[in-house]
Amino acid sequence: MEYNELLSGLRKSTIYNLLETMSWFSKLFKKEVALEPANLDLLKTDLHSHLIPAIDDGSKSLEDSINMIRAFKEMGYQKLITTPHVMSDFYKNTPDIILGGLEKVKKELERQNIDIQIEAAAEYYLDETLEPQVKGGKLLTFGKNYLLFELPFMTEPPNLASFIFELQTNGYIPILAHPERYGFYYKEFEKYRELKEKGVHLQLNILSLVGHYGPETQKIAERMIDEGLITFLGSDCHNVMHQKGIEFARTKPYFHKLLESGLLKNAEL
Repeated sequence: MEYNELLSGLRKSTIYNLLETMSWFSKLFKKEVALEPANLDLLKTDLHSHLIPAIDDGSKSLEDSINMIRAFKEMGYQKLITTPHVMSDFYKNTPDIILGGLEKVKKELERQNIDIQIEAAAEYYLDETLEPQVKGGKLLTFGKNYLLFELPFMTEPPNLASFIFELQTNGYIPILAHPERYGFYYKEFEKYRELKEKGVHLQLNILSLVGHYGPETQKIAERMIDEGLITFLGSDCHNVMHQKGIEFARTKPYFHKLLESGLLKNAEL
């Protein structure tokens, strides 16, 4: 994807997300039946967030990072695997940049006596430059050599199948970030099943369960839960406002249903 096209898409995405966030916050004040907040001890680990300051569109400062991490701890999380964006034409993060940023966060957590385990990997954007990097062995992973990647929001990339094959051939286990947000799959729901059958783990965003990305995304997320397709649940947290949404999601029936399904592997990380 060309830089200008990606930048234009990101700008449109930013405007869309702002409008959706405004709509989403209005829902927070509507009266509705809510369950008791789900116990996050069952989840234990968050595997998708943007907590390293000033290297992508997540945390803007070390102070922001610490505030978000403190809030995660208060919610009951025991471990965080933060995953900055890696995009060849936009967020040119390297392992050195990411791990260097992680060390700064760890030192500040230690200084403030905040006891929570934190690691870093990455959220890789699948473009034409990522697949050739697979054989180099320098991609950041977590757990059982899991690799988190995302797709463009406009269309399925033509090299998706070959990329998955290369990952698996080289010992990686692919996790597709927020599949419920890819609108090009909405009328081809069987694509989700096909990815699952190919050994790709599907990671749902918590905020999808409260309509943060729109009602259609929420419906797809709920259907994926109904059909047992979700292996990992992630916050995709970029800011403190996202965490308020997570608190709200803990009262939603589908959040409870997924936690109690026995299918999630977060606690194994």
